[in-house]
Amino acid sequence: MIDLHSHTLHSDGDRSPAQLFAEAAAAGVTVLSVTDHDTVLGLDECRAASTPVGVRFVPGIELSCELHGREVHVLGHFIDPQGTALERLASDMLEERRERMERMVALAQGMGFSAATMERVMAVSGGDNLGRPHLARVLVDCGHALSVKDAFDKFLHNGGPLWVDRRRLPVDQAVWMVHQARGTATIAHPGANGVTRQELKTIAELGLDGVEAFHPDHPPNQAESFARIAADLGLLITAGSDYHGPSVQPDRKLGDRTLPADRFAALEERASRYARQ
Repeated sequence: MIDLHSHTLHSDGDRSPAQLFAEAAAAGVTVLSVTDHDTVLGLDECRAASTPVGVRFVPGIELSCELHGREVHVLGHFIDPQGTALERLASDMLEERRERMERMVALAQGMGFSAATMERVMAVSGGDNLGRPHLARVLVDCGHALSVKDAFDKFLHNGGPLWVDRRRLPVDQAVWMVHQARGTATIAHPGANGVTRQELKTIAELGLDGVEAFHPDHPPNQAESFARIAADLGLLITAGSDYHGPSVQPDRKLGDRTLPADRFAALEERASRYARQ
């Protein structure tokens, strides 16, 4: 099984790299890409964790972007970010994410959630790359929500009482950064973000490599529709579970969506072109 979309506690997942790759091996995943949000901090740790369990590691990232005033995500695969704009961006985003979290915690305390502190959020995150799921888990621990989903539904959804907006890249800049890091650039879960055929055509003209057609948020008919659109536009296909771990999404499993070997080979061949440039 080839799963090209997963997260660790270096962004908003609840698994360390070692735990994630042990679970991947147990699930029969043979190739796993870790695509933490806006950070490359965990990639070396993931590479070290993948070898003992015999799972091939594909270094990746998921970039928060803006398209026509709304959020979309760009996945980078096969990246080598060292010394690139992508590495510098990831470093800058850490401080921005902390400042955003401080504002969300202040809002929570203003609502009377005095036990929701930065110290608790930091303890839950296990690192410096702070996101809404970390605050959601604190709200659950403090009895203000029944689950992470409940915390999002009540407080942390876009426009919710604890929501604070964040920096997002123009899509063309994100594609350029991924290519500069010698990786392939793919639109993540386009159905979940309402990306249209025309928008995919526009982004393809900016250099996009592929579309994540097969994702848990895409029902089969929608996944096949995106696969056809990709073929029409000359784009490659990716697939992934978007796994964050059981405390974040208890109904999602590694390998839920898998990419056929020939499609993976096509993606890898595309990345090799950027490596030779």
